[in-house]
Amino acid sequence: MKTTGNTILLSGGGSGIGLALAQRWHDAGNVVIVTGRNAAKLDAAVAGRVNLHARVLDVTDPAAIAAFAKEIVADFPALNILVNNAGVMMYEQADAKRDLTDAEATVVTNILGPIRLIDALVDHLAATADSAIVNVTSGLAFVPLPKAPTYSASKAALHSYTQALRVQLEGMVEVIELAPPAVRTELTPGQSTREAYMPLDAFADEVMALFGQTPTPAEILVQNVLPLRNAEADGAVAERLAFLKNL
Repeated sequence: MKTTGNTILLSGGGSGIGLALAQRWHDAGNVVIVTGRNAAKLDAAVAGRVNLHARVLDVTDPAAIAAFAKEIVADFPALNILVNNAGVMMYEQADAKRDLTDAEATVVTNILGPIRLIDALVDHLAATADSAIVNVTSGLAFVPLPKAPTYSASKAALHSYTQALRVQLEGMVEVIELAPPAVRTELTPGQSTREAYMPLDAFADEVMALFGQTPTPAEILVQNVLPLRNAEADGAVAERLAFLKNL
């Protein structure tokens, strides 16, 4: 994946990891379009930055995704990179019958959202030079966080989908997975102040350095996520699952 001269569409770009990466890609000489549901956050994200654009999009709405894709390709015909970053994470108590609203919202946002956005743009990307799809998963795709079972499962599903998509799009669109560790953002309440989590700026800087490698790694993995990514190969899944159980 080129590091400059791209036109990048990044979902969930109003805050957190999405915002940090969007601004760094913008500063590296790319046109970047960030999406999200909160117009005020998006406007703040792009303020004062030429070639960083904001568009409202709800990735849980399939009709909105279809209409948005037509509009964005018309407005930005050079679009060549799609970054699926939008996601939600909710803690769930699954040891008794419960309301599944949060679980269903997680599946729709974290799995169907990226699948639908990819489907809406894949023909355009396949016909565009230097194109790539970046799917943001999680270290929890490899060892689940017990108190966030559906979130962890959704990221495992997106990891699997990304692997299959990479094979199907080989030679047409580069497919990259970015799997973050626990990062200091507001993905969950209080997460931005947890000392054990990776600082956002340090994470974003390491990610950008990895994207700068030639060839681009198929999986963008900062050092902090390797204990989870490599848990199965290390024979340490049970040990690391027990650690996550106590978080």
